[in-house]
Amino acid sequence: MINDNTKQIIKNYTTLLIGLFIMAFGVSLSVRCDLGTTPISSIPYVLSFQYPLSLGTITIIFNVLLILIQILILRSKFPRIQIFQIITTTIFGYFIDFAQTQTAFIMPHNLFEQSIVCILGCIVIALGVFFEVNSKAVVLPGEGVSLAVCSVTDIPFPKMKIIFDTSNVVIALILSFIFFGGLKAVGIGTIFAGIVVGYIVRIYKKLAVKILTKAGYDVGNKQ
Repeated sequence: MINDNTKQIIKNYTTLLIGLFIMAFGVSLSVRCDLGTTPISSIPYVLSFQYPLSLGTITIIFNVLLILIQILILRSKFPRIQIFQIITTTIFGYFIDFAQTQTAFIMPHNLFEQSIVCILGCIVIALGVFFEVNSKAVVLPGEGVSLAVCSVTDIPFPKMKIIFDTSNVVIALILSFIFFGGLKAVGIGTIFAGIVVGYIVRIYKKLAVKILTKAGYDVGNKQ
């Protein structure tokens, strides 16, 4: 029989996979809006225009690099369980490529339609992040790097996350100008996603607390 600990692990990783699947569609929508994708996907997206690899494949390579950075920062303190980030990021990459095929029909023709797709992408990404954060499984490489830096410095995580996201956008901009001589794959949608996704996640959290409270669950002060 499966013990309670195993059941919890299965539940955690199932929740994580659901979150990754939803996030992949959010990333794909942010690509389809053609206003710039999310900060964490900005570097892979720029590189996908330069190299004959899918966005999902480049995302996997990029995230493996982030895992190596974590290991270099933490060395012997790197939690072995976080090696599973390689598996989750590989799955996430395949999810992105699948989402790309399923959203190929979305082709906004003007700024209004682009804006609608961009907003929808942020809403979907935030929902995926909500599941991922509450899965209590391994973290994604982007968050892993931020946490690794926080563990060896006095920088608080929220501030470090902003620094990390900003760094991604800056590097993506530099790569865009090097490869294409101008803006490519980075735009107002990138900035918009960087600002609003976190707020939308908080809204989801508040809604979840209200729903669970009405259902009779004791959620305490987790808001």
